[in-house]
Amino acid sequence: MASGTKNKGKKGGGVKAARASVVANKGKPWGTILGVLAVLVVAGVVFTYAILKVNAAKEFTVSEDNQDPSGNIPGVVKVTYAPGVHVAPAQRVAYDQKPPFGGPHDAIWADCTGVVYPNAVRNENMVHILEHGAVWIAYNPDQVSGGALDTLKSKVDGVPYMAMSPYPGLDKPISLQSWGHQLKLDSADDARIDQFIKSLRANNYQHPEPGGSCDSNQSGFNLADPPPFVADPGPDALPMDYSGTAGTVPDTGMAPTSAAAPGQ
Repeated sequence: MASGTKNKGKKGGGVKAARASVVANKGKPWGTILGVLAVLVVAGVVFTYAILKVNAAKEFTVSEDNQDPSGNIPGVVKVTYAPGVHVAPAQRVAYDQKPPFGGPHDAIWADCTGVVYPNAVRNENMVHILEHGAVWIAYNPDQVSGGALDTLKSKVDGVPYMAMSPYPGLDKPISLQSWGHQLKLDSADDARIDQFIKSLRANNYQHPEPGGSCDSNQSGFNLADPPPFVADPGPDALPMDYSGTAGTVPDTGMAPTSAAAPGQ
């Protein structure tokens, strides 16, 4: 009996030793560990990217606490202009910027309901749409064509409070205007184009006439045959400090009948 008991102990000890050997030889599940770590890393990257995108969107989103998001865009030029100063259709203004982005302008506004003008349009009509909250994309027709031109058109065509036109002699390929703001760029693929539009299109904190119409049917502007662009306004051009014609009515967003004094 003693011998039987001894043999059983040896057998049990051998099984335990074999199991210990198997565990020792198996080692840690490195493949599983590395796989879990990889998933965690990817999840962290995706989460971080999402947070960055949300923060970037907020950076150019208009709010009471962020009334001029264009301040976050490198290269934007800002100038303060008096609003509501109108000139007659036969008059020209000696603008201080090319293209202009504020100052005296025609009482008749151009159409800015997402129109892509094939030809250059008179400055004085285009400036008025900026006062109503539109963004005007101007481009040098000698430097922008093909795919680049199509890229710009896609940002404007059919979009409310947007307009686009060629601007002969422009010193950069592309120039974006809103009231009191301008950004000149070299490429149609520049991310700042979308940032500018998001920051300033119909931004009621930054243009003088919130709710102003973009519909040319209300202004009497001939969309089929717009007033042509004139590079040189001539010696009789009105100065930037022109204050309007006394005794006429201010702009109300409806079709004007004459030049108007500063208003609104």
